[in-house]
Amino acid sequence: MDKAAMDKVWDVIVIGAGMGGGLCGRALAEAGLSVLFVDRGREGPRRAVNALDCADDDAFARSLHGCWPTRLRGRFDGRPVTDYAMQGTGPGGTSVFYAASLERPERHDLESTAAMPHPTGGWPVGFDEFRPWFDRAQALMALSGTPDPLRPDAVAPLRDPPPLSPAETGLVERLQARGLHPYRMHLAIRGGPGCMECIGHKCPRDCKQDGRSAGVEPALATGRAAFLGDTVVRRLCGGPDRITHVEAETAGVPVTLRAQVFVLAAGALGSPHLLLASAGRTWPQGCANESGLVGRGLMFHLGERVAIWPPRGLDRTGPLKTLCLRDFYAHEGRRLGLFQSLGVPASYGNIVHLLNERYDRSVLRRFRPGREFTRIPALIAARLLGEARVFVGILEDLPLDDNRVTHDPAHPDAFTFVYRLSDDLRARRALFRRRIKQGLRGIRSIFLSLQPELNLAHPCGTLRFSDDPRRGVLDRDCRAHGINNLYVADSSFMPTSTGVNPSLTIAANALRVADVIARRQGQPAGR
Repeated sequence: MDKAAMDKVWDVIVIGAGMGGGLCGRALAEAGLSVLFVDRGREGPRRAVNALDCADDDAFARSLHGCWPTRLRGRFDGRPVTDYAMQGTGPGGTSVFYAASLERPERHDLESTAAMPHPTGGWPVGFDEFRPWFDRAQALMALSGTPDPLRPDAVAPLRDPPPLSPAETGLVERLQARGLHPYRMHLAIRGGPGCMECIGHKCPRDCKQDGRSAGVEPALATGRAAFLGDTVVRRLCGGPDRITHVEAETAGVPVTLRAQVFVLAAGALGSPHLLLASAGRTWPQGCANESGLVGRGLMFHLGERVAIWPPRGLDRTGPLKTLCLRDFYAHEGRRLGLFQSLGVPASYGNIVHLLNERYDRSVLRRFRPGREFTRIPALIAARLLGEARVFVGILEDLPLDDNRVTHDPAHPDAFTFVYRLSDDLRARRALFRRRIKQGLRGIRSIFLSLQPELNLAHPCGTLRFSDDPRRGVLDRDCRAHGINNLYVADSSFMPTSTGVNPSLTIAANALRVADVIARRQGQPAGR
């Protein structure tokens, strides 16, 4: 980017170019505003297909692959978490690696219903107000799938999914015979000849709709947006009620970037981290932190992986990420979650990866050569599991203020957090497992998850929105309380995690926030 573009006062600077930042920036550019995406990642080759689980420990090499360059410094139930953050960098951020499942939350996820009181009293923006934004995000992301037979409210028409393989069709029949209600997952994969599905890795074309293909790239195509990569925003600066500029480093060189409006979209770990890092004379506790709630209420989903065997002797050629069930979504007023195919077979390579993840969390993790011995049980397990498909249950997490993101000045580039499983979450996990086991009775299956597993790719809730500035960091428009020109367009706005993947909710809210900004800046709403 040339110096003139860096010296320009932009209408909007979007910090982070993932699902939320990408779609928010696109809508703003299409509304006629000038938009600068600022991201620590590089643009990279469009035809790259690497996955997020980069094995390289070199920060520069990881950045070249679009993987987060530094390790976490967290604690989970008192034990250290030193994995790499499950975040991507560059255009599209984490979403270029995701599996493209964009499921819609249910009404009781956002507000109280007769059968399901909401644990926080409800979101400040209810289900009916969110509905048109879910519809708009669904259309923008070109979702395919079939209606959920258990859903009481209809969704907008979906694109037709590709045909199931005979083996998957047989599995559907077995699930239905058990009284379950499988439907075709709502996927942001347009498919077509040569489609690779790109589950868990970058899409070299644009079949998979993500923050890059549906966000950053269309924004750049307007001619009103630019992407500034290899740039780390160090702090937000300004007066008590307004951001005037950000201090950043581009390729290690200090720069100052200015705009009329700033949108934080660095993720539920990165956005609170930046606000806390901006502490100083103007904001002693950190920017937008008069409530003391910045970083608090950190939530993840817990994952429950299950291998399920389709009927023997049937052709398995066809799409892999296919089925969802909401039969276990809630039980007697207790919040559980979605059950869906993960999109991977229980193959040798996938089992090795699973065992290596567990090894890296064990007390043996410092003995790196021991990692090689996971290949032996993986080979045995692969022979036993054969052609099983892996499903995952997504168990809803609920906010606790003691679960939080912090900022450690001694490690300014590391995300630090503290998280403990509540007794309620443990009890709901046990119930979730029982419900899944009961529902699959008579179908050959086995749990692959033993201990509770945090889904580190689904953090949310660290800048929750609320009409009451004492109970939330953001107002109902996701503008920071007390800061007139600072908005948030990532998963940190969510007061509760819901029982589904957060991507569609992030996309819908990002479009909603962009509409608010465009109207306040005197521009018509984007297309």
